[in-house]
Amino acid sequence: MSMYAVVDPATGEKVKEYPTISDDDLRAAIGRADEVHRRWSSSSTVAERADLVRRVGELHVERRQELAEIIVREMGKPIEQALGELDFVGDIYGFYADNAEQLMADEPIKLLAGDGSAVVRRSSFGVLLGIMPWNFPYYQVARFAGPNLVIGNTIVLKHAPQCPESAEAIQKLFDEAGFPEGAYENVYATNEQIESVIADPRVRGVSVTGSERAGAAVAEIAGRNLKKVVLEMGGSDPFIVLGTDDLDKTVEDAAAARLDNTGQSCNAAKRFIVVDDLYEPFLEKFAAAMTAVKPGDPTSSDSEIGPLSSTAAADRLEDQVKRAIDQGAKVVVGGGREGNFFEPTVLTDIGPNNDAYREELFGPVAQVYRVSSEEEAVKLANDTPFGLGSYVMSTDPEQAERVANQIDAGMVYVNIVGADGAELPFGGTKRSGFGRELGTYGADEFVNKKLIRIG
Repeated sequence: MSMYAVVDPATGEKVKEYPTISDDDLRAAIGRADEVHRRWSSSSTVAERADLVRRVGELHVERRQELAEIIVREMGKPIEQALGELDFVGDIYGFYADNAEQLMADEPIKLLAGDGSAVVRRSSFGVLLGIMPWNFPYYQVARFAGPNLVIGNTIVLKHAPQCPESAEAIQKLFDEAGFPEGAYENVYATNEQIESVIADPRVRGVSVTGSERAGAAVAEIAGRNLKKVVLEMGGSDPFIVLGTDDLDKTVEDAAAARLDNTGQSCNAAKRFIVVDDLYEPFLEKFAAAMTAVKPGDPTSSDSEIGPLSSTAAADRLEDQVKRAIDQGAKVVVGGGREGNFFEPTVLTDIGPNNDAYREELFGPVAQVYRVSSEEEAVKLANDTPFGLGSYVMSTDPEQAERVANQIDAGMVYVNIVGADGAELPFGGTKRSGFGRELGTYGADEFVNKKLIRIG
């Protein structure tokens, strides 16, 4: 039985199974990617590669309904959010196409001594391996493939085992856009096969979005083989409420930040840290807002959240909530499960000795904490092994900036949620990983910055 299969999480039905790639075919895919890199990256111009990338983005948007329905089947994303993901993907490919020339432009260096000139010239690395997760099947690929294909790198892409249909669809879009064979290679590889891909000398770098365990395993193999790696490992992002002129709006933002993608976003708000004087009214309204959202059929445009992505994901979250309760947490609302559908849940009274205090809860479960001061809020926000994103709500601009400066995370959003953009860098610190994707920084990870000094 292949590990790659579409299993509808809403119904449990196995829709389709895809065969795992053979070792010979995998080596051939790497060979095509290597050959086309050596030929295509030097013979094509930045503008030509940008046009191809732009067309990939356009095709995602043109086929948005068809493509969205695929990931509803694969991982249960509500259809309206799936369509929104496709629109964002179009923006990402468009951003890198629009800015390709600027991103690859020479960077002159002013000499401190001597005659002549110096310039940093950007060029491609070579073949890159991307290991992608299931929660945003198109978006995750776009933010890796878009900038690197503009640069002239070529891509070998291993998607999540539960997303083989969207992986196949993405390959077809790159082919239809006009990329040469080998520039983008989708492979249905096993974890054991991927070890050999990382070790292959033709592969120059690896980008992984996934679990800490997967990231650590990949980084270890990459390190042994002296390969650059970019890791995005998830987070347990704080949502700090220090002040508000509109508590209802703050609560609305809080619920949205927790429930997007049925709570299965790496940079979703997961720990809500509220000062004393706002704690009781916030908790009351927040619990009501979470309760008001009911899991529903992901194919319906009315559904705000759907099932968790798989039975394994639902089992994992149920176990985490049960352990949290056994260790002293209080359930304010929710906690129920029906199949892979999980009720929006609010937990309080979580102490440092509770497993939930340190874990990432990947689903519609929020933790709410009471603090007495700004200082205590910052300390609690940073008391986590993760450091991906964070949110600060304050009516005092100086306080907001002060707190933002103290948060140990890769991203801080002040008085705003849902503000990701193609131009904004994405990435974290600590066990959330390292490196950046999106924006100009996303095009600066796997590029050779070659110094040319002329006397």
